[in-house]
Amino acid sequence: MEKRKKALVLINKTSGVGKAGNDTLEISTTLAKRGYEPIIYPIIPGTDLTSEVLVEEYGEEADLILCSGGDGTLNHAMNAMMNLEKKPLLAYIPSGSTNDFAKGLGIPSARSKALEVAVSGKPIQYDVGRMNDSYFNYVAAFGAFSKVSYATDQDLKNVLGYAAYVISAIAELPQNIGYSCHMQIEADGVVEEGDYLFGAVSNSASVAGMTLFADDDIKQDDGQMELLLIRAPKNLGEFNAILAALAVREPDNPYITYKQVSKVSLKSEEEVEWTLDGEFGGSFKETSIEVINKAITIMSK
Repeated sequence: MEKRKKALVLINKTSGVGKAGNDTLEISTTLAKRGYEPIIYPIIPGTDLTSEVLVEEYGEEADLILCSGGDGTLNHAMNAMMNLEKKPLLAYIPSGSTNDFAKGLGIPSARSKALEVAVSGKPIQYDVGRMNDSYFNYVAAFGAFSKVSYATDQDLKNVLGYAAYVISAIAELPQNIGYSCHMQIEADGVVEEGDYLFGAVSNSASVAGMTLFADDDIKQDDGQMELLLIRAPKNLGEFNAILAALAVREPDNPYITYKQVSKVSLKSEEEVEWTLDGEFGGSFKETSIEVINKAITIMSK
């Protein structure tokens, strides 16, 4: 009998809509049928059952790491994988509430279909972002609505698209209107300075469940990510102009910078909080972001 390959299966039952874990038997059966020996662990934050510990322990001997959870769960697994010399294949069964990263790769939201992709899809390489000492799969963001965007009402998202990102943040946090962060930003050698309401470096057309700009421009393996900066409005007129530009996805606007970059440095006098793949990513005065081309191989549709 041919020697079985090893699959490390990480299941975070608490992510998103709480469906991860419901199909553990189906996952292990499917893997076993495909010639894998499944090694299954629940992810329990605050114990030694974390992605970091388990990937360090089993990563070098695993042929496949299958992650069942939300974008945050996947972020932890990928960060741990970046420390491995020999990186196994990565597979993802999304169970979060937005699953932006999975959408970009064409991984279905239906779990049984995502499992099919995980075991018999096509392996593709994708770019990973590095922000200071951490990595992200699809977005590093700062500013007024980098936190509340992940809790935006789904119906509002469906009707208003990207503008809902902004509008719901304003409704929930009145102080967002006054949020302003003075930064000097150098992107691929070009420097700009100003007061910013929001900024993101993204490798996905979709952030917080909404499409930012045209999908056609965004490839996840081209060594580039998309920089989006929104300047802080000085009055209600400017604020409305920004909302209008976002609603029609108009990137050529004096208040919005949108371009492809491979390296970005950001400096501010005060510490700025960052969100990485939807989770808190730390506070920094100086932030360096670079793209690591084709860093991870993942199973896609």
